[in-house]
Amino acid sequence: MMKNKAIAALAGLAALVLVGCASGPRSMGADDFTAMMKSSFTDKGIAKVSRLNQDLGQAACSSDTPPSEAVAKQIEAEALATMKWPAGGQYLGDWKAGEKLAQNGRGMTWTDKSADPSANGGNCYNCHQIDQKEISFGTIGPSLWNYGKNRGVKNVADPAAAPIVQYTWGKIWNSKAYAACSNMPRFGHMKLLDEAQIRDIMALLLDPNSPVNK
Repeated sequence: MMKNKAIAALAGLAALVLVGCASGPRSMGADDFTAMMKSSFTDKGIAKVSRLNQDLGQAACSSDTPPSEAVAKQIEAEALATMKWPAGGQYLGDWKAGEKLAQNGRGMTWTDKSADPSANGGNCYNCHQIDQKEISFGTIGPSLWNYGKNRGVKNVADPAAAPIVQYTWGKIWNSKAYAACSNMPRFGHMKLLDEAQIRDIMALLLDPNSPVNK
């Protein structure tokens, strides 16, 4: 009798498993996924759960399908509207300070005491080649070697250089203004770097005396 009951119980369990396999897992919607993500993280130090909140560009570009042309244009227009140009039209700072920033990947971790961007690095080497002497650099972005030289920038005060100077500033400040789904961090817009730091990186890229342009 006990043996028969055990066999019956196993048969019932097997039937439930088969039903489960036949029905398959419940598909997860966007709201379910967002809830799961947020439940997996907690505020810790300067790293807040709010970092998971997505704006239009992030949401559209992290989808499994690229945004439509209309949405892409909307993302770029909204990004361009956030642009903050340098005070007094001063685009360049110190290329030596810019070189240190470009090779520094520190900042924005929960152990940092402050979210002040002045303590952050630019982490440029993680995606770009900056100097031919480098033996390790990322290739997600294009090489920045001879960036200003290849674009004919000999004097940033020359009106002929204005388009590339302004584009470079804008690309660093909010890259989505020029490419809706750009992978480049929005250094100025997201307060990852301050205005003085961006000037220094601009100098690294565009100053004829910078080693980048030698």
